[in-house]
Amino acid sequence: MNKQSKNSPAASVAAAVSSSSPRVPLTGTERKFLRGLAHDLDPVVHVGRAGVTETVLGALRRALDDHELIKVKLAADREERALMASAIEAGCDAEVVGQIGTIAVVFRANPDPEKRRIELS
Repeated sequence: MNKQSKNSPAASVAAAVSSSSPRVPLTGTERKFLRGLAHDLDPVVHVGRAGVTETVLGALRRALDDHELIKVKLAADREERALMASAIEAGCDAEVVGQIGTIAVVFRANPDPEKRRIELS
């Protein structure tokens, strides 16, 4: 595949629509926009000493299905919080758009375009 066809708009749209391809990472501008939207939110899910368990992931998935953008309270030290954020991203197919102290902001677009609350450019 040559460079021209790889970087064409049709190729990027096909890659984004394909269910087998990984989700498209958010740009810095999109992350900043989402952090602004999350400013007034309160944490919906609290992750305690037990860490990111299957029960916590289930609660996160339900919250992301309902809201798309949520705050999560992480009760751990700095190194463990980074690991928890990575586990949340992997376990929920979501993206941590920001993390300050014990609060992480998590985003996952609704798979149904008609039910999306947040539209990113």
